[in-house]
Amino acid sequence: MLARERGDARLERLAQVCREAGVRISLESRDALTRVSRTDAHQGVVALVRERSFLDLEDLLNHRKEGESHRFFLALDGIEDPHNLGALLRTADGAGVDGVLLPERRSAPVSATVAKTSAGASEHVRIARVTNLVRALEQLKLANVWVLGLDERGSPDYMDFDFRTDCCLVLGREGAGLHDLVKKTCDHLLRIPMAGAVSSLNVSVAGAVVMYEALRQRRQPLAAKPATTVKPRKGLGS
Repeated sequence: MLARERGDARLERLAQVCREAGVRISLESRDALTRVSRTDAHQGVVALVRERSFLDLEDLLNHRKEGESHRFFLALDGIEDPHNLGALLRTADGAGVDGVLLPERRSAPVSATVAKTSAGASEHVRIARVTNLVRALEQLKLANVWVLGLDERGSPDYMDFDFRTDCCLVLGREGAGLHDLVKKTCDHLLRIPMAGAVSSLNVSVAGAVVMYEALRQRRQPLAAKPATTVKPRKGLGS
């Protein structure tokens, strides 16, 4: 649906792309678009799409990118602010996250606000809806995926952890952090060091910091180590 009041070149290019893709176009008044989208921030364009279908956890575990050595997942424990969820999905897409776990309850839905805040990344990130996040994390651990919670009282610092392995970063609620049972399920609790008076970062910023550190590390080859020095790592939830 395109607003007939807006007749600029960018809108015409969008209309041409839609025609080439076989997308049906209708010209409507701006007021009509506002009624359909229930916001006046539509900029003269509204797309009507079918409801998003989510993946299962098994779909994430069974999928591996070509040439990928290890996988990196993101699990969100009770993120209820759609702007934070959208920002995290945008970062997950940019940092090459292999999949995102969202609980069915105590989580913001992947809504229009989330889609807009994510700049469209919500349509590209592989998202699995899980009924029970703790059970899903346990399933990841059975698949040899390290579960890493982010907690201001955790140890070690996130920069001291080697992300060049299959792992899942778990982020908690705005202000309250991880639920106790989720925290106990994690193999390690990582922290972001804070040099100021405030004890923690906004969850979407904290997630971005750690996801891009993981990306930086995973772009570096693993250093060869003598076999005698390799020891299995044990974590809190092992």
